[in-house]
Amino acid sequence: MDTPSGTSWLKAMGPGILFAGAAIGGSHLVQSTRAGAEYGFSLLGIILLINLAKYPFFEAAHRYTAATGESLLQGYRRLGGWALYGFTFIASISAVTNLAAVTMVNAGLLGNLLHWEVAPLLLSGVLLSLVAVILVLGRYPLLDGSIKVMVGALSVLTVTAVLLAVGEPRPASFEPSASAFSTLAGFTFVIALMGWMPAPIDISAWSSLWALARQEQTRHRPTLRETLLDFHFGYCTTAVLACFFLALGALVMYGRDEHFAASGVAFSAQLVDLYARTLGAWSTVLISLVAFLTMFSTTLTAFDGYSRTLEACTGLLRGRQDRSTGTLLYFAYLALLAAFSLAVIGWFDRRMVTLVDTATVLAFLSAPFCAWLNHRVVRLGHVPDDYRPRTWLTILSWAGLGFLLLFGLIYLLWSLGWFSLFVSLFGFRTVLGIS
Repeated sequence: MDTPSGTSWLKAMGPGILFAGAAIGGSHLVQSTRAGAEYGFSLLGIILLINLAKYPFFEAAHRYTAATGESLLQGYRRLGGWALYGFTFIASISAVTNLAAVTMVNAGLLGNLLHWEVAPLLLSGVLLSLVAVILVLGRYPLLDGSIKVMVGALSVLTVTAVLLAVGEPRPASFEPSASAFSTLAGFTFVIALMGWMPAPIDISAWSSLWALARQEQTRHRPTLRETLLDFHFGYCTTAVLACFFLALGALVMYGRDEHFAASGVAFSAQLVDLYARTLGAWSTVLISLVAFLTMFSTTLTAFDGYSRTLEACTGLLRGRQDRSTGTLLYFAYLALLAAFSLAVIGWFDRRMVTLVDTATVLAFLSAPFCAWLNHRVVRLGHVPDDYRPRTWLTILSWAGLGFLLLFGLIYLLWSLGWFSLFVSLFGFRTVLGIS
């Protein structure tokens, strides 16, 4: 394929950056910093492994759309009705839990920024009203432009804070680390960390829909090379930044007998304080604003992505095309998802961390099904040979699928009490350090 020119490359850029924004606001701000604060650097390998394991399945969405000009959802329909119905069911459940979680995190950041001590449900209602107005008026172009700025600003501030924190003295208890794999509670956090790392696999459908929206916006259909360049930029950025967010939590909080609070506003205040300790007190307001705007961009991205996806699924299940055109159905899903998300937020009230962990665990358990669909769809007969994954990517895809299934199975067995029984019977309890 031809090397992309500067102009064509810029026209292709967009979906990958939107993906990075969704990942950074969701998994990184909350889960990666918690991982560092609770376990130091011991979960760094897990972050790298899960990014590698999920890579083929996110890449497949971009590859399929570049090869066929279709969305990933149209590919699911080609697999059979079972695939599209199954994905629609997972996306519906995932939408409510994930949107409630990111909105509640965002509400906590807003409360911290404005020093408002009000109910999370009220703050969330204010946020979602603003989200609805922006998406109704601006949709993709506004979404695309705003998230690039916010993600860039937060990335620079995070890297700077980590580099400054490296030179800070460590507490005496910095080195020892309790294994996250020794208890069910610790392993549950590992599963939760991987569920949104770098993002739930079901949102790979967003990328293909955004790619089609980008083509309509620029009147340019990118080549596979241009498409993958955009994807790799976004994906690699998320992987690297996940390590920096973990490092920030590890360097500033780990070993100091500090733990993140469960409520949104208190958690957000601690998150901002991580930056203030290294950058200085002057940065408090700046970090509060940038973190809020980044998370707000993520909330926008998530509501747009899930509304587009469910609109497209409905159209395909009815035998119609799946291009988002600003239809009434899109806005109906937007309103419906907002209502259900507020109901979930009201149920969890001030237990933001519990809500996030619930959403992320569900995301991980649904990952193998979505991964299998993406593995299959990019190898369908109508995909041109030049666009099919190479052998190394196929091997990585099978390995990634095995990784997701293995960890999911261990978690389910352990939760039911069967895994502990198994390792006891075979004498592995001491070897694995399981309590």
